[in-house]
Amino acid sequence: MRISVVGCGYLGAVHAASMAELGHEVVGVDVDERKVAALGEARAPFYEPGFEDLLARTLATGRLRFSTEIAAAAGSQVHFVCVGTPQKRGEYAADLRYVEAAAESLLGVIESGELVVGKSTVPVGTAARLADLVGEKVPGAMLVWNPEFLREGFAVQDTLHPDRLVYGLPDGPDRATAERVLDEVYAPIVARQTPKVVTDYATAEMVKTAANSFLATKISFINAMAELCEATGADVKQLADAIGYDDRIGRKFLNAGLGFGGGCLPKDIRAFMARAGELGADQALTFLREVDNINMRRRIRMVELAREVCDGSLLGKHIAVLGAAFKPDSDDIRDSPALNVAAQLQLQGAVVTVTDPAAIENSRRLWPQLDYATTPEEAAERADAVLVLTEWRQYRELDPVAFGEVVASKRVLDGRNALDREAWTAAGWTYRALGRRAG
Repeated sequence: MRISVVGCGYLGAVHAASMAELGHEVVGVDVDERKVAALGEARAPFYEPGFEDLLARTLATGRLRFSTEIAAAAGSQVHFVCVGTPQKRGEYAADLRYVEAAAESLLGVIESGELVVGKSTVPVGTAARLADLVGEKVPGAMLVWNPEFLREGFAVQDTLHPDRLVYGLPDGPDRATAERVLDEVYAPIVARQTPKVVTDYATAEMVKTAANSFLATKISFINAMAELCEATGADVKQLADAIGYDDRIGRKFLNAGLGFGGGCLPKDIRAFMARAGELGADQALTFLREVDNINMRRRIRMVELAREVCDGSLLGKHIAVLGAAFKPDSDDIRDSPALNVAAQLQLQGAVVTVTDPAAIENSRRLWPQLDYATTPEEAAERADAVLVLTEWRQYRELDPVAFGEVVASKRVLDGRNALDREAWTAAGWTYRALGRRAG
């Protein structure tokens, strides 16, 4: 099939290359000339394991190309909208300007019988409104909503081997046609008997935000338990292990620590609350406000813990921060808990040096006032305390004996409960972690 992908950021670029990998002829369209040029030369504008190889491979087949002109999308049978929906400045609601602009731009190139497929995370009600716009301007064209479920660090895998497909389809005679076209787009995935949910617009829109809200709630729940563990002397890691054996609960995402960040969970749960308020159903999601509050308190507590281990004052103390990305295997620093803590430490008088395997350049652009190092050893030289704030494999596998030779004081704060506490304490380190007793 001939496919266009409007918006070649993280979601769109991965989706475009993945659709070419499935055998389609794909054009990715974006207004950012530098991004389009980089993608056309098989240079990924962001860090994502496996993506650059996929990009080079699909470009070489001739099935994938990129353009800054929306006219390049003309003649495609399916048009994916993959633009961002950031949080509005000063509000909880999602900013839909980019989605609306993408839809408007497509009206000049789509024709009757073609399919516009929304993949962006949007407030419920958006698809119905855009469907009316498309149907009014281009009779016979159809709009469906097909939410994405990418995890940064696993985006290629999640696109080519998703755990489910969700189709939000219009009512009426076009419904069966729209489903048939999407099945053709995802033919190899459908053939593997991947679970498929065929539903209405509103349900499809809610799937992503509901899933992210549940995930955020689970993370904040165990972090609330960490607060209680600190008050009672209990151990949150052992608590999580014990309740995780219950298959109704499960152990995944019960890792207490610094909490969640990134470009999805924080803004998605806030947009969900905002939309519920607009619909007069705000009481249904008031619990998410406390989920958000718990998450933000973790950052404050980590700064307090750093001050505690530094003998009550951060002034003039050298602090090494291992990790800047909001999660490992990513260079995404949007709403990064690690960088937020690093900045707070510096504001309280600490001399902070940050390192990260992938996110240093992004961090330097956003936080130029911080110091940066390329290796953990360089960051930790003469450090009074070391904070592990992103659980990169490189940091989990550090040798505490050798690492202890570069610091001024063997004090480590495990912000992700990712280190082997026994190994670090055996090497002479004072070990602290959120929700756990000092070691």
